[in-house]
Amino acid sequence: MRFLKRDFALVTAGVIIGITMIFGQMVLADKETVAKPDLPIDDLRAFSEIFGRIKSSYVEPVEDKALLENAIRGMLYGLDPHSSYLDLSEFKDLREGTSGEFGGLGIEVSMEDGFVKVVAPIDETPAAEAGVKAGDLIIRLDDTPVKGLSLTEAVDIMRGEPGSKIVLTIIREGADKPLKLELTRAIIKVKSVRTEVLEPGYGYVRITTFQSPTGDNLRDAVNQLKIDNGGKLKGLVLDLRNNPGGVLDAAVEVSDAFLNKGMIVYTEGRIEDADQKFHAKPGDMLNGAPIIVLVNGGSASASEIVAGALQDHQRAVILGTKTFGKGSVQTVMPLTNDTAVKMTTARYYTPSGRSIQADGIHPDIEIDALQISAAEDNGFQPLREVDLSRHLENGLLEESDETPAEVDIDEEEAKKQPLALRDYPLSQALNLLKGMNIMSKR
Repeated sequence: MRFLKRDFALVTAGVIIGITMIFGQMVLADKETVAKPDLPIDDLRAFSEIFGRIKSSYVEPVEDKALLENAIRGMLYGLDPHSSYLDLSEFKDLREGTSGEFGGLGIEVSMEDGFVKVVAPIDETPAAEAGVKAGDLIIRLDDTPVKGLSLTEAVDIMRGEPGSKIVLTIIREGADKPLKLELTRAIIKVKSVRTEVLEPGYGYVRITTFQSPTGDNLRDAVNQLKIDNGGKLKGLVLDLRNNPGGVLDAAVEVSDAFLNKGMIVYTEGRIEDADQKFHAKPGDMLNGAPIIVLVNGGSASASEIVAGALQDHQRAVILGTKTFGKGSVQTVMPLTNDTAVKMTTARYYTPSGRSIQADGIHPDIEIDALQISAAEDNGFQPLREVDLSRHLENGLLEESDETPAEVDIDEEEAKKQPLALRDYPLSQALNLLKGMNIMSKR
């Protein structure tokens, strides 16, 4: 089996309609080169008999094509959560997910115990704006119970015309009763890379999904952060929280941007072409400046590749909570001009040989996404030595140093909520970066 498309290699798998069915990595195989194994004749006779009985005895007539498609779907569904049958529209939806624009709600979902589980809401989409969170279980779509539906059927209900509404009934850990959230479907335009200057010299890069242009977008973003900070960064926070993954090549490029050499990731499977290795090329965009990578339970697949590579090479400190644990590769094998199967064919491993599958990346520093509040200002300021009458002068300070000049603070900046209140893990990442920078100078 050989791989036909490298830039479409390992993509966010499943039906992507703003709702992505089952995320992961994917490659495209040539249907003419797929080996034909020996067939179990006795078992196929049993299959044929059941097929015939359904045709003759089922309460309603069933088309042969529908029966065979259901059989194929059942075979793949029984393998693992990421193997599935793709018809023409499903395959088209899948490919749209790597372009950065698609229609729907903006959530990555999988199936768990018969319910739709939210892996991650995508930033700035209807799902994120409505308050959908990673880990939510969707139990009802409008008035339709999810129990008994396949993931494909649930996704078909969730997608629809932009501007139309749908009510999701969800169960959330810690909530006393199910929550009802109304979402308005939209065309989802995903901006995979966003940046911010946290403090002078300290940059922030958020990657929401790994798409084909993400590697180039990251390099442009880091270069702009350098320009905005006088040509050099003292440190960078790379935020991969609630990033469900995407294109493998993009994950490799992002990792490569901060590594001078060494392996980034490798894959192993039963077929020869499933064994691949990816290495970094010389050149670290930050010239060794410290990096903090933020992760959580919604960080999956390609996100785990990046976090694992930077962790194994001791290039970054991973901060947050354990990641999702999606470490398998899916291959898309065409059946006809209109159909294909997506099957798990390999596992991927971090440079040190760790398998992420069903385990995830364990952060170096574990920190929960806490909500904190500011202490109430009672107007009392404690006394300092300088406030005491007859205090000794410093002797080394200029007079102007004792009485600092008034600083003109931008009114909008003054109103800005402190980082610790907006995003506690991010504030801790910034503090850690500053500490690492101070220690490096010593």
